[in-house]
Amino acid sequence: MPSPRPPALEAEDAQQGRLPATETARARELAAWLDWVNDWARLMQLPPCDEASPARKRRGHTPLALIFSPHPDDECIVGALPLRLRRESHWRVCNVAVTLGSNQARRQPRWQELRQACELLDFETLQLADGGLEQVRPDTPIAQPLLWQSHVDKAAALLRREQPALVLLPHEGDGIATHMGVHRLALDALQAAGYNGLVAQTEYWAPQSGANLMVESSRQDLARLVQALSRHVGEVARNPYHLRLPAWMADNVRRGGEMIAGAGTAPPAFGFATLYRLTRWLAGREQDDLPPRMAGAAERLSLA
Repeated sequence: MPSPRPPALEAEDAQQGRLPATETARARELAAWLDWVNDWARLMQLPPCDEASPARKRRGHTPLALIFSPHPDDECIVGALPLRLRRESHWRVCNVAVTLGSNQARRQPRWQELRQACELLDFETLQLADGGLEQVRPDTPIAQPLLWQSHVDKAAALLRREQPALVLLPHEGDGIATHMGVHRLALDALQAAGYNGLVAQTEYWAPQSGANLMVESSRQDLARLVQALSRHVGEVARNPYHLRLPAWMADNVRRGGEMIAGAGTAPPAFGFATLYRLTRWLAGREQDDLPPRMAGAAERLSLA
């Protein structure tokens, strides 16, 4: 089995969730995580060649992807698509910290951990309110309509100001109340803002039935996501999401290969992937799903 902690992560700074002091130290840490991911790949008998698509220079307008994250750490777990857009096509990526969790004593530390994780991914990050929003749950629109409307107004104002080309949000049945609440909040805000663009629904706590996009992560990208996820020290001490991320992404290939290509078909020769449901929106209304697609790590990802 892969070692549970790469050697470079034994340093005190990494254990405390602090970024290594130099770029060289960060690169050594990333290399250790890459060795660890390669151990997974060998166990899965994956081909030795696994190259990420090279970046290309972008001319003109830089598109923006906004991630509506229910909690700090979700930006890493569902981050395969935005990370590739950032790395391959120089998109801006901004993580919207909708909440900082229910434990008030942990909110400021979680905000700092989130900033460190996003720095490793080269994502921007912001809050809709100082300390995050309260009561982002599916029942809040009925139980506390004024509070809910205030939340929707904040999110809609952000959408109008930033004009993202892509918005990522949890799917409706993503298992945890805050995830399902963020789904409802983001949809209400998209409608209120008259949004034009693409929406990618994400999954983690429960699978979604309508996934139509499978995005492969190269081993290098997976190592970076695990490295960033390890910065959420309080969360991974409670539940080591980062150490389980390769297994989850490998299982996504099993499910997505047949869900997207069709039952009984052979899955693609991907090692690790993340599933999304990609839809087109016009004037604040969902229009249609995009055609099914499986985006390999060696191809340059484009959402044109």
